Amino acid sequence: MTRFLTSLSEVASDYGAIVLDQWGVLHDGCAPYPLAVSTLSKLKDQGHVLAVLSNSGKRAAPNAARLTRMGYPSRLFDLVMTSGEALWRAFDAGKMPFSKLFPIARAPGDAEDWAKGLDVSFAAIEQAEAVLLMGLPDGSPPDAFEDVLAVALDLGLPVLCSNPDRRAPRAAGTTVLSPGSLADRYTASGGEVRFVGKPHCPVFRAVEAALDLPPGKFLMVGDSLEHDIAGADAAGWHGLFIRGGLYAEKFAG
Repeated sequence: MTRFLTSLSEVASDYGAIVLDQWGVLHDGCAPYPLAVSTLSKLKDQGHVLAVLSNSGKRAAPNAARLTRMGYPSRLFDLVMTSGEALWRAFDAGKMPFSKLFPIARAPGDAEDWAKGLDVSFAAIEQAEAVLLMGLPDGSPPDAFEDVLAVALDLGLPVLCSNPDRRAPRAAGTTVLSPGSLADRYTASGGEVRFVGKPHCPVFRAVEAALDLPPGKFLMVGDSLEHDIAGADAAGWHGLFIRGGLYAEKFAG
């Protein structure tokens, strides 16, 4: 059943945990959305469990730190889970049989920070065992990294995509290309992609295990029908779609 809400507080008491997407829900990449901090602080003061589930290729700690820098109190979220954190844990548990990776990241040093504590190294594409696709520099064109992915395809390398999003919201209603679009192109070319993150169920199960709640007690708040809402539905969660973020321009006016 579909309901139209004017406030998250209308349904908050129906759930054991409210899980929020990050980009497009909490902030635009630069600053929090108006009233987001005060609204969530009020819910927290009322005793609600709040969590973040983000398709960020970075680990949970740097994402939590970013939210704090943006003005979200560190006490606000009971859990921050990212697709990058889930992939790191898979490597740490020995579930990923790769030790030499070719990284594609949003900024220099991101891949090295992500890999701390793991027995992995980074190599040229010709010597790599897999491609780590965790981020893209803002402003990347649709054919970004085409030459690298062509070599990877020739070598039969799998792509480990820890951000399945195809586009991400930025300030003033703009969007930028995200790793999922490259991963989809690689799949269409016949390459192997291992996705980690929404809408795939394992990352939702990781949140359930961390908060010790059954699927029916979760509300996923997101701005992506394809990733947040479809993923929540497949996991047995309820979803709350917001009209800002990724689709802000379509709903404007």
